[in-house]
Amino acid sequence: MRLFHVSEESDIDVFEPRVPTRKDLDESTGLVWAIEERCLPNFLTPRDCPRVCYNVGRETTDLHKQTYLSSEFHSHVVVIEQMWFEVMKNTTLFLYEFDPAAFQLQDENAGYYVSESTQIPIAKWEVNDLFQALFSRGVEVRFVDNLWEMYDAIQQTTFCWSMCKMGNAKPRTDE
Repeated sequence: MRLFHVSEESDIDVFEPRVPTRKDLDESTGLVWAIEERCLPNFLTPRDCPRVCYNVGRETTDLHKQTYLSSEFHSHVVVIEQMWFEVMKNTTLFLYEFDPAAFQLQDENAGYYVSESTQIPIAKWEVNDLFQALFSRGVEVRFVDNLWEMYDAIQQTTFCWSMCKMGNAKPRTDE
């Protein structure tokens, strides 16, 4: 298994545990976060870019595949708002790889792993073309005007899904 941290910062030498800001996690224990390679495409976007991501899992039904995938050649989709297209084209990301030995699974569906100890990356890569990075991993990228319809719909499916930075999404149009 390979674990990564994705950042717009190019010069991180050491990852110190940070107290989670999510209210559903223990705020007394600092964590270093990593993402498993299967879910890495969910983070190959600018940090603040709102997105709905989903991929085929063990439980994904044929009906959901037929309904939500554009072809049999794609098993992973990243949906972003059209207004983020130019930002995606002009963002450089850095992938920091970790030794997985000190990490524990935090969320299997989202591919999150955490460590309570300081981590030093074992490798680092620069990603200058986010679209190519996604396409080379067989990911379909979709652009929509508003993410909320997909946000609501995909949660009712058998896909593995992750929603990121939805606080930065355009407001719902149905309210």
